[in-house]
Amino acid sequence: MEVHVTKLAGEQVEKKGVQVYDLDILDREAIVSLLFRIRPDYIFHLAAQSSVGVAWKNPGLTVDVNIKGSINVMDAVRELYYKPRVLLIGSGEEYGHIREGENPITEENRLRPGNIYAATKACQNMIGNIYAKAYDMELMMVRAFNHIGPCQSPIFVVADFCKQVAEIEKGKREPVMYVGNLNTKRDFTDVRDVVEAYALLIQKGIAGETYNVGSGHAVSIQEVLRLILSLSAKEIRVEVDANKIRPVDVALIEADIGKIRRTTGWTPGITLEQTIRETLDYWRERV
Repeated sequence: MEVHVTKLAGEQVEKKGVQVYDLDILDREAIVSLLFRIRPDYIFHLAAQSSVGVAWKNPGLTVDVNIKGSINVMDAVRELYYKPRVLLIGSGEEYGHIREGENPITEENRLRPGNIYAATKACQNMIGNIYAKAYDMELMMVRAFNHIGPCQSPIFVVADFCKQVAEIEKGKREPVMYVGNLNTKRDFTDVRDVVEAYALLIQKGIAGETYNVGSGHAVSIQEVLRLILSLSAKEIRVEVDANKIRPVDVALIEADIGKIRRTTGWTPGITLEQTIRETLDYWRERV
């Protein structure tokens, strides 16, 4: 099996046996040229502006990348002389303001996006559904809930907390953890389990359908913080940083993963505790 990966110019991606290309998702003709060159059987559309925080600060960029970029990919696929299977990666954030009794959330739940990033991903999903039906494309959609693990950017909460602890342990900062809202509950899944889910969906998913990918169990950010702090021998004080508080935050998001389980047989296998331990060790080696 050949694996081809795209990145932005200036980014570093090195993986043995993988072909890497520079590609701007906003350059439609460049996407067409690359697809005709490598002729993929499966396309995992992961390119996105995926930070909720960044989306609040730069909504225009988020719209361009997440909506226009996705349309560029789908239009490029339409120009091919065959039908590759395509997986559009969305987010559990699309469900937004969840009402009492709606958790765990099924794929049929009403979408009420609570932030700009979520709105762009909901739009991507709707357009993907239309393309799948109108142009008879082998295209499936995913709503992936929070995934975490080693190598994740510290713009995301678990990596941020682990990096802060590692820096404190090395004496590179004072023994104070700066946090945002600890009361929200999120559905966290190890990225390696998520990758396995994507691989199964690209093979077994039904065109035009949307699938939740998550652990099926929400935990509070407070509990995540407690787990991280329990793995350190340092005495660390916790303080709220106003800059880490989002303008709007959804209290609870938890996935119903029955549909993907029925379709592919997938279930997550890596515990939250293992992921956090390995993420903390990753940052201990790098700070």
